[in-house]
Amino acid sequence: MFYTLSRKRIIFLYNFTTFIQIPMAEFIKIYEENPNPKEIERIVSIIRNGGLVIYPSDTVYALGCDITNNRALERVAKIKGVKLAKANFSFVCKDLSNLSDYVKQIDTATFKLLKRALPGPYTFILPGNNNLPTVFKKKKEVGIRVPDNSITHAIIDTLGNPIVSTSIYDEDEVIEYMTDPELIFEKWEHLVDVVVDGGYGDNIPSTVIDLTSGEPILVREGKGSLEI
Repeated sequence: MFYTLSRKRIIFLYNFTTFIQIPMAEFIKIYEENPNPKEIERIVSIIRNGGLVIYPSDTVYALGCDITNNRALERVAKIKGVKLAKANFSFVCKDLSNLSDYVKQIDTATFKLLKRALPGPYTFILPGNNNLPTVFKKKKEVGIRVPDNSITHAIIDTLGNPIVSTSIYDEDEVIEYMTDPELIFEKWEHLVDVVVDGGYGDNIPSTVIDLTSGEPILVREGKGSLEI
């Protein structure tokens, strides 16, 4: 049997003795040019309740959750097959105002570099401070992302705090990252709680730059220009 309930599909499988209920993620269309506040609130409500979200960014589609929800963080780590305490997830922020919440004091040159590059397709590795979420207390470094994408910005702004995030991959040997939101939904609908359709994504990840030693060190060349 197949039912639809508040746009969230649920499959019921009958095995002659019992019904097995398999929840499926919501699939919500958002237009980057003008994100609908009501739809954004629906997404944020799911995230606040410990849900996992796949969302568009200025690079590839990503998997994320509320940075304050340990159970959700554990789910993300389990999906990625890593131990949470050692996971190299990014902290996705709406702007640099959250920087001091998670990062040690940085020098003027580093701050100017961040101001030039963000928002944009970069992940900057910075020294973590003592205020990191409990599950990340042992980490000495954190990856900071401020995507140039209005959907991402609206979600984080409405949530009121950053989300922890990681890229999603495709098993295809040629195309490393999934770009079609409908195909993403088909693959991830039983693993996450909501997939945001923000149109086709990119297949080039962010440029990763390590700033922990003072001098910028390129970790991964991606979409972001090195001329910053």
